Amino acid sequence: MFRLLILGLLLLLAGLQYRLWLGDPNLRQVWQLEQAIIEQRRENQLLTERNQRLEAEVADLKQGLKAIEERARSEMGLIQEGETFFRLIEPGPTRRPQP
Repeated sequence: MFRLLILGLLLLLAGLQYRLWLGDPNLRQVWQLEQAIIEQRRENQLLTERNQRLEAEVADLKQGLKAIEERARSEMGLIQEGETFFRLIEPGPTRRPQP
């Protein structure tokens, strides 16, 4: 009787070990999911920081005229009344006259 109980417990242990290592979900899948969670949290942190920068820029654009002016000057090349605009052109390669 005692041997039958031991055999039953060993079979139960083997069955549980099978489910743990080879069943669905197994430990390898759990470890992969944990890694995916860590990577997703990193990505979420980067996106949260980007969103905060964008929110600050939007708030600055809503409140301050300096940011709007800076954008107009840098992106559109606008100048104010009474200002003089100087355009500097880099000299290109010189050509030799052909005979």
